[in-house]
Amino acid sequence: MTGEKQKFPPRPRSRSARIEQAVAVDEALAAAYPDARCELDHRTPLELLVATVLSAQTTDARVNTVTPELFATFPTPKAYAEADRETVESILRPLGFHRSKAQALIGIGRALVERFESEVPDRLEDLISLPGVGRKTANVVLGNAFGIPGITVDTHVGRLARRLGWSRSTDPVRVEKDIAELLPEEDWTMACHRLIFHGRQICTARRPKCESCPIMDLCPSYPLIKTGAL
Repeated sequence: MTGEKQKFPPRPRSRSARIEQAVAVDEALAAAYPDARCELDHRTPLELLVATVLSAQTTDARVNTVTPELFATFPTPKAYAEADRETVESILRPLGFHRSKAQALIGIGRALVERFESEVPDRLEDLISLPGVGRKTANVVLGNAFGIPGITVDTHVGRLARRLGWSRSTDPVRVEKDIAELLPEEDWTMACHRLIFHGRQICTARRPKCESCPIMDLCPSYPLIKTGAL
C-alpha cells in the first residue's frame, strides 16, 4: 500500500487467545481443504527445489507445464551444472524471466556438485546459500521433500496472516516468526498449504468471498471488510 498506512484488524490482546484462535482457524481449514498439498509436480528433492525456484512470479500450474521436459533433460545436479544455457532458456521461455531462471538453475547445479556432493541439503542455512533460493523456497523444500516443518510465506500466507490478526508485518521473515509463535511446529507445513488454498479460492486479495468463508466467524477482518473499513 504505497503512500498509505497499512490497516490491520483488531486482535485478542492475550497470546493464549491468539493461539486458540489460530489453532481453531487451522482446524477449520483442514476440514475445508482436506486435499491441500504442494501443487508443484515433483518426485525428488531436486525436482521440488527446481520447480519452486521456477514458480517465482508465475503459477504452479504453468510451472508444471514445463517441468516434465526439464526434468527429463536435466535429471541430476551435474546435468544442470553442465547444461547449455540456451537449451535451458528455451524450455523455460513460457514462464517468463527465463534467462535469470536458467542462470539460477545452472548455478544451483554447480553449487550442489561442488559443495553438497550432488545432493539437495536438508538444512535451511545450506539451502538459502544456493543461487536463487530464499527462505520461502527453502521452507517449501524442507517441508515437502524432507518432512521438516517450515512456514512458507508467499503472498497468500502473508495476506491471510494479516487479515486473521496473526501478524502486523509485511516482512515475510517477521510474518514467518509470528505464525511460528501461534501454531504447533508439526502443523506448519500443512497449515501453509491450507492458507494458500484458502487464499486462492476464497480470501482473495481484492474481493474476498467472505460470505462463503468457512472461518468467517473466526476472522477479525470480516466485519471490517463487510463494512468497507478494511
